[in-house]
Amino acid sequence: MSVDVAPLDAPPAVTPPASAPSAAAASAAAASFAALEASLGYLTPSDIDQVRQAYRFADQAHLGQLRKNGDPYITHPIAVAQICTQWRLDAQALAAALLHDVLEDCGVTKAELTEHFGPAVADLVDGLTKLDKLEFDSREQGQAESFRKMLLAMARDVRVMLIKLADRLHNMRTMADMPRHKWARISRETLDIYAPIAHRLGLNNLYRELQDLAFRHLHPWRYQALSKALARSRARRKDLIARVQGEVEAAFAHTGMDVRIAGREKTLYSIYRKMDAKHLSFAQVTDIYGFRIIVPQVLDCYTALGVLHQLYKPMPGKFRDYIAIPKVNGYQSLHTTLIGPFGTPIEFQLRTPSMDVVAESGIAAHWLYKSGDANDPAAQTLNAQWLQSLLDIQQETKDSGEFWDHVRIDLFPDSVYVFTPKSKILALPRGATAVDFAYAIHSDVGHRAIGATINGEQVPLRTELRNGDVVEITTSPHAHPNPAWLGFVRTGRARSKIRHYLKTLAQEEARALGERLLRQALRAEGYAELPPHEGDGQGVWDKLLRSTGARSRDELLIDIGQGRRIAGMVGKKLAALLAEAGQRPDALLISQERFGAPGDDQPSQGVVVLDGSEGGSIVYASCCRPIPGDRIVGYLGKGEGLVVHTEECPVGRRLLQRDRERFLEVEWAEELTRAFDATVAVTVANGKGVLARVAAAIAAAEADITHIQMGDDGAQPTTELRFTVAVRDRVHLAQVLRQLRRTPSVLRAQRVRPPRGHDGN
Repeated sequence: MSVDVAPLDAPPAVTPPASAPSAAAASAAAASFAALEASLGYLTPSDIDQVRQAYRFADQAHLGQLRKNGDPYITHPIAVAQICTQWRLDAQALAAALLHDVLEDCGVTKAELTEHFGPAVADLVDGLTKLDKLEFDSREQGQAESFRKMLLAMARDVRVMLIKLADRLHNMRTMADMPRHKWARISRETLDIYAPIAHRLGLNNLYRELQDLAFRHLHPWRYQALSKALARSRARRKDLIARVQGEVEAAFAHTGMDVRIAGREKTLYSIYRKMDAKHLSFAQVTDIYGFRIIVPQVLDCYTALGVLHQLYKPMPGKFRDYIAIPKVNGYQSLHTTLIGPFGTPIEFQLRTPSMDVVAESGIAAHWLYKSGDANDPAAQTLNAQWLQSLLDIQQETKDSGEFWDHVRIDLFPDSVYVFTPKSKILALPRGATAVDFAYAIHSDVGHRAIGATINGEQVPLRTELRNGDVVEITTSPHAHPNPAWLGFVRTGRARSKIRHYLKTLAQEEARALGERLLRQALRAEGYAELPPHEGDGQGVWDKLLRSTGARSRDELLIDIGQGRRIAGMVGKKLAALLAEAGQRPDALLISQERFGAPGDDQPSQGVVVLDGSEGGSIVYASCCRPIPGDRIVGYLGKGEGLVVHTEECPVGRRLLQRDRERFLEVEWAEELTRAFDATVAVTVANGKGVLARVAAAIAAAEADITHIQMGDDGAQPTTELRFTVAVRDRVHLAQVLRQLRRTPSVLRAQRVRPPRGHDGN
């Protein structure tokens, strides 16, 4: 049967409230500690007493507060704590669950919580508290900062996230009490953030329930339509499922294996997502039902697999061994899809009891079946790699929105599993590249990567990895991250490491340029060197920082290098402070710096010399593309660093008229370290093989082509081609142009310069 997915319209009908007396009695029962105490049998009497004290404190703090349905507010913390008892969390976590809203809603301070319940509980509650009291530029920024705080608290103690997920689950279960206009936002947030985190931590039952609750409130009519279709399908296939279960039980009984068989049904949301992604009708979704086979030992999983493959034929390509290579969140099972009676595909999952616990409860399995000590290494190793990566990203990302973007990248449920040359397995998000692999090994390997070998074959660093690849990274001590890597890396760790390196490098280059410019400005005032950092010079620097408002010497120099401050003005202030300190300027140096003739044998010390080795703090303008041999000027743009233009560039001339004090004298060094880009326009007669001949001519002149722009007027007798070529200087460019003009089919070749009146925008 085909089911058309209905559009979002009105919500489903709501069941009428119960009569007043019974509702009041239910509220009183739910608000009592007895509702929770029945679930605390796994705790010691002293632990139960600690939870009881937390209940009394929370009950008093929330006194008089009501939920949207009229129940006392304390019913919510009790429900959150009850969910946590299903994972058998310890007394500290349960106390924090009961107290999780008192800092935010009741005016209680962290110091009070520490006094009553100790620092561990207070830290848990603080990690759960939103940052509503702070001022943010937008609601999105406030939300991102809240997640940043919560995730970092989780990296230190995963119980923070378990309590937060329990809180979100109860809120989703009681969503019908919320105003209708909030349903979509809260449900979307649950699908985008909380469900992926639950999946990432291996909390499969919670993950499935959050998805279905969010789907029910985000698309109520679609949920109802699919729910009815699934119920009808369940009734129709009841005989088929019973037959398969009977045949499987008989097959295992014949072998004498001790197995437990359980049925499994896809959630409505996973069915809907598959229909939506693959444009299927409900009748075309064939893998709705499946079975889980629980066996005593790991070896029994493979034996049971053989029994099933003898019973039914396996579907090619539908076998997955997550026991040999577990998923990132610790999940282990064998998956196989078999062709059952009447040609129906049926999925089987085979696992041991301990694997089943981890599969359904993930990181919470530690408290379910182990000591309950949060500091036990077993609790910290499961998902420790991802939790530690949160702290690594935090150290290098100060912006909350950027931090959340990095983390969200790592919440993809799909992973690829690759091997190091020493056969160590690494799990990376689907679409991860060799650069992601390099940073997963170590940040230094990523920073120094120059190439990769996959399965013995050399490949580019941007190559996407596939399951089973053996990856080896080639490094060089002189290499450094390329900004272009940000366009294809997939992991938050790699992205944050690259950005941090580039920001640090840019600041160091700006600081060096700023120091150079300030020294030149100070020479013009008659002082040969900057004052030292210590001794008498320290007092001069302190006064300069106070007068400029900069927080440190490095910050001041970076601001000068990035054009946010004028070196000449800072130099005059610094000269005045040096004069106050009793240092007299050198009159001869002043005359040399300010009035030295351009024809002197020695160039002025105020000139900035360029050799091509500069980093991002010096930019060669794309409007005129200066190359060695051109007469050039330097413009210190605000926040841009030093921008170099040719003297005749209209953009540079316009800036000179408007902002003369920001211009510096620059000149080319005698020895250059690299080639420079120039744009060449080549007019050719259309014909077969013209582009190849032109490219060969440029190569013959020993120039590299870095970019080609072609017109789309192929029907015309002529076409203009524009090449960006890397040349050593003007002489080399002239050689390239001569070589082009000698080439057959080339009608004209010339360097492209900005037209007069061009504004550079």
